Amino acid sequence: MEPLQNSPSGPHGSESGDRIEGKLEREKVSESEPAQKDDARHYDETLKIYAALRNRARTGKIVLRGKDIPWRQNRQGLLKMFLSFHDTDDAAASDWICFIHDIKAQSGKHRHQGGIHLLVLEGDGYTVVDGQRFDWEKWDLITLPVKPRGCEHQHFNKIHEQPAKWMAFQYHTFMKALGNMFEQVENSPDWKGKKDAPGR
Repeated sequence: MEPLQNSPSGPHGSESGDRIEGKLEREKVSESEPAQKDDARHYDETLKIYAALRNRARTGKIVLRGKDIPWRQNRQGLLKMFLSFHDTDDAAASDWICFIHDIKAQSGKHRHQGGIHLLVLEGDGYTVVDGQRFDWEKWDLITLPVKPRGCEHQHFNKIHEQPAKWMAFQYHTFMKALGNMFEQVENSPDWKGKKDAPGR
């Protein structure tokens, strides 16, 4: 009588075949992937970035004095920039945008995502958001809405002989998470620089 042999289709043969297939599959994956390297540069750079943020929170400025910050005319209007995610690195708080806008007659017109709050400090005026007018006065809070394509808006001073100012508060990390876009539609009448805005 011939000795019994395990059939490839039997339990042992099938298990052995699975192991071989799994090994071949792992070899295919390893061949397609780059070789392992001992390189901590990316991770160490991440540690350095967070260490710098912690140090900024400990040692950065707590009080930013308006008298030390210049007014700057740009395409949108006359601004006093207290905090900016790309232009301010000495304040304790990071990723915030905070500025005062002095509206002489009217601002430029631009489109970006909402989620920004504007506290009126002086004057009487109105803001046109996507074609709809909203009037405001001192101590009112303007809240621009979050919308799929952002919102187009422009600000106006009702009494040109009197100042109209508001202060903006915007958390840039929140804006990035919303997929923020930023487009200049119309320049401020007080802008004397190049007509065409970057990115257009």
